[in-house]
Amino acid sequence: MIYKDRNNSTSERVEHLLSLMTLEEKIGQLIQPFGWQTYENIDGKIALTESFKKQVENGGIGSLYGVLRADPWTGVTIETGLSPEEGAEAVNEIQRYAIEHSRLGIPILIGEECSHGHMAIGATVFPVPLSLGSTWNVDLYREMCRAVARETRSQGGAATYSPVLDVVRDPRWGRTEECFGEDAYLISELAVASVEGLQGESLDQDDSVVATLKHFVGYGSSEGGRNAGPVHMGKRELLEVDMLPFKKAVEAGAVSIMPAYNEIDGMPCTTNRELLQDILRTEWGFDGMVITDCGAIDMLATGHDTAEDGMDAAVQAISAGIDMEMSGEMFGKYLLEAVRQGKLAPSIVDTAVRRVLNLKFTLGLFDTPYADPKKASEVIGSEEHIALARKIAGEGIVLLKNEGKVLPLSKESGTIAVIGPNADVGYNQLGDYTSPQPTSRVTTVLGGIRSKFAKEPDRVLYAPGCRIKDDSKEGFDYALSCAKQADTIVMVVGGSSARDFGEGSIDLKTGASKVTDHSWSDMDCGEGIDRMSLTLSGVQLELVQEIHKLGKPVIVVYINGRPIAEPWIEDNAHAILEAWYPGQEGGHAIADILFGDVNPSGKLTISIPKHVGQLPVYYNGKRSRGKRYLEDDSQPRYPFGYGLSYTEFSYSNLKVQPEVIPADGVATVTVDVTNTGALEGAEVVQMYISDTVSNISRPAKELKGFRKVTLAPGESRTVEFTVGAEQLQYIGLDYKPVVEPGEFRVLVGKHVNDTLNAILIVQED
Repeated sequence: MIYKDRNNSTSERVEHLLSLMTLEEKIGQLIQPFGWQTYENIDGKIALTESFKKQVENGGIGSLYGVLRADPWTGVTIETGLSPEEGAEAVNEIQRYAIEHSRLGIPILIGEECSHGHMAIGATVFPVPLSLGSTWNVDLYREMCRAVARETRSQGGAATYSPVLDVVRDPRWGRTEECFGEDAYLISELAVASVEGLQGESLDQDDSVVATLKHFVGYGSSEGGRNAGPVHMGKRELLEVDMLPFKKAVEAGAVSIMPAYNEIDGMPCTTNRELLQDILRTEWGFDGMVITDCGAIDMLATGHDTAEDGMDAAVQAISAGIDMEMSGEMFGKYLLEAVRQGKLAPSIVDTAVRRVLNLKFTLGLFDTPYADPKKASEVIGSEEHIALARKIAGEGIVLLKNEGKVLPLSKESGTIAVIGPNADVGYNQLGDYTSPQPTSRVTTVLGGIRSKFAKEPDRVLYAPGCRIKDDSKEGFDYALSCAKQADTIVMVVGGSSARDFGEGSIDLKTGASKVTDHSWSDMDCGEGIDRMSLTLSGVQLELVQEIHKLGKPVIVVYINGRPIAEPWIEDNAHAILEAWYPGQEGGHAIADILFGDVNPSGKLTISIPKHVGQLPVYYNGKRSRGKRYLEDDSQPRYPFGYGLSYTEFSYSNLKVQPEVIPADGVATVTVDVTNTGALEGAEVVQMYISDTVSNISRPAKELKGFRKVTLAPGESRTVEFTVGAEQLQYIGLDYKPVVEPGEFRVLVGKHVNDTLNAILIVQED
């Protein structure tokens, strides 16, 4: 048959298969049930459920979500979950049944969560995206995405619901940790790298997966930082800022995209034709698949209230450009009847099915539908990937303060007390969207420091002191007794996105966390966990203050998923490391930084305010937004791009050549960077552009280039940037990109508030 012959073109195969399908089979391709509900693990043997078998035989299933996902939502634990090899075998069993027991033998698209590692038992857990962004190392991130793709595809997963390309505007939002930061240009560079890394050279290879761009669009600008809240944003900002990373990723070849839960100016993204049709498909030329977020269609009738009922919601969604529904409830329930009642044209269904089938053929699922369990056991959690996780965690750690150069610590500096609720709780340093991990797979900060003193274990003391959220101080006395015996104290505090909570704290439709007061829940960040404050939860600050009274060097290590604003700690700690959620190798990476085996090179991709009342505090706001409050100025405690090193870097000889260019011209920007310290180190050289006068108000500064360079002591290097239309343009009066003639300032330096300046003139054509 034509569609089964790989020698035919993809379009020929798609059209032939489509012509053979019944309406029921077509609609089946547009739904995506929960994958973990398709089988049972009985003593290591996989048994497919009768409901899954029936669904396959009655029209089929287009895709499955999270077959191998493990967390409290799925109920899959370390004990009940599948090993890498078993996971591949389970996916093969599912795929085999679908192919052999459906009328046309259409394979299933297996979609998995892989934001910072495949969310399956045994997979490598890399740092969260906020940490990945802090590396400013695009090549290293691309390498990580290749590793994630290899691990996921080796088990049969063919699509991942990442990268998250949302631009963060209010860090109280619980999903801040899933994002790269507050700057659209930086996010765009990482977006392109993620598509290149995940999708590889060809999607039909056994080490490539579909990249799904999410959440399209404006999701990081919700009202009050509340998850999925309304977004109040003008079209110009939407096009210029929030859409930029998506546009660049589409241009890089992304083949899947996920609309956001939120509404923009009253229009839910799930049914926004201007977004999904006019811009995405017509202007950008996107020809891939659009899949909803979980439960998003249901929200149209029970949240946004823009649909009368489930059928109306389903018809609105598919008519607006949705091709597949994650969770499959609305499409599965209503589309068939909608066509029969004349509420939905069959051609609209055909268009969506065509895109789904095209993606499956492009992935090679019809020709090579099965995974190799042996390869899965070799690739997943390999030593190579673990080493990569340690390296990328080290580059993502940001040194915020180093008073008196207390860091790096000497291995001869006496006894060290490691204190705090995040010092030895592995799951707390992994972030949201992470499967449970055996203790042996995660190196905590305590474990990392102890590894530096393997021959002298008595030199490292430990006390948790308190929990993340609990108000109990019963652990203070023991923590103080340990600190009194130590010469140096490392306080490991912060937050937790560990989904380790009790019954009733999960949204069963979306899997998002719910706020709970259960005493065993330390979760204060992650999806569904938005905050009113950016301070430390519980009694952590009081613990640090009590320890500080001992008069000994106090080094604070933050492990968390959003910025922390604690003025007392910033004023009184001798050193502060921001580690975000550094993944399974985070403890080693932090210890490497503490003892100088790795020189810190991370830089902030999100501004850290002095106080939550300053929000929004992102660096590239408009010039007109004012300079101060009654109580304080509007500047953050730590600005965008900030991060210290154990060495020093100087900048000199900034040049723009030529200094005058036409609107379509190009200038070269060069600057000399010198390591003036005594240690080798890496510096992130950042270039910003400022349009001094424009027809429409502009941000004071915008990041338009960066380079990460490693320099030996005394070494200098000339770093070069190119400035042209892409760096100078903005969305003009007619909502089209324009480069206006006039004066531009080019700023290059260590961070947004520490730069050299030069002038570039753009002439009239």
